[in-house]
Amino acid sequence: MNQTNDKQKAEQYRQAAEQGDAEAMFQLGECYFFGEGVPEDKDKASEWWKKAAEQGYADAMERLGVCYYYGWSVPEDKTKAVQWYRKAAEQGHVKAKYRLGYCYCWGEGVPQDRDKAVELWHKSAEQGDAEAQYSLGWCYHCGCGVPKDETEAIQWYRKAAEQGHAGAMFNLGQYYCFSREEKAIGMRWYHQAAEHGHAEAQRTLGKRYLEGEDVPEDKAEAVKWLRKAAEQDDYLAACELGRCYIHGWGVPQDIIEAEKWLRAAAQKRDDKNIDTMLTLIELTRKEKPENKQ
Repeated sequence: MNQTNDKQKAEQYRQAAEQGDAEAMFQLGECYFFGEGVPEDKDKASEWWKKAAEQGYADAMERLGVCYYYGWSVPEDKTKAVQWYRKAAEQGHVKAKYRLGYCYCWGEGVPQDRDKAVELWHKSAEQGDAEAQYSLGWCYHCGCGVPKDETEAIQWYRKAAEQGHAGAMFNLGQYYCFSREEKAIGMRWYHQAAEHGHAEAQRTLGKRYLEGEDVPEDKAEAVKWLRKAAEQDDYLAACELGRCYIHGWGVPQDIIEAEKWLRAAAQKRDDKNIDTMLTLIELTRKEKPENKQ
């Protein structure tokens, strides 16, 4: 039933778009991008967004800027991305202000200008954009484009976190655990960030449960969180998970699994500790036949 409704909507958007309706053009682009009611087709999505953007439709301008920024169905061109972000931002588009601020912060498509980035992020953050709120928190935390201000940083991180921003949750966990020494509050924020899929928060929780730091020691719980982080290609978590399998911490001892996770970690980063553990596994494997005789 939903698929039928999606097809009907897509067809309605097509008919209106072909009559020159800019909003319908934008919505038809969305349908093609996400494959809703029509086969997924990123090229057609960008074509319809461009048509809507050229008619001054701000949502389409922002989307087209994203296409140019990442090179989705158009050649990557940060300068063109900035041009479309700016057009949308000038119409008050909240997300476009955030994206334009990001380009100014890192000098992508425009000369780097941290003051301008902060100005744009302030506008976007005040209109409720979570990414802008997080970025503004980071600016106040690091003193980037503004004087360092811990109170302002936490205020903006909290606003972003309340909207489900996992990175802001993690930074609040760091703040309360290390700056304020309010471990219980910090651990709650780590948990929230981890539950929202933040790999570093998952790894942090895993290590704390493994070592019994600020939480009761629980090696099975440690393995659960380390695995979630490792499955997101966090090499440090993969290394810790390998150690757990070597020693049988929270899981049955399993050298094959240990080697799998350690090799996954080694592919991400050269690390002498990983190399040492892999060497020990190889030595253990060679010694086993001799021990059985």
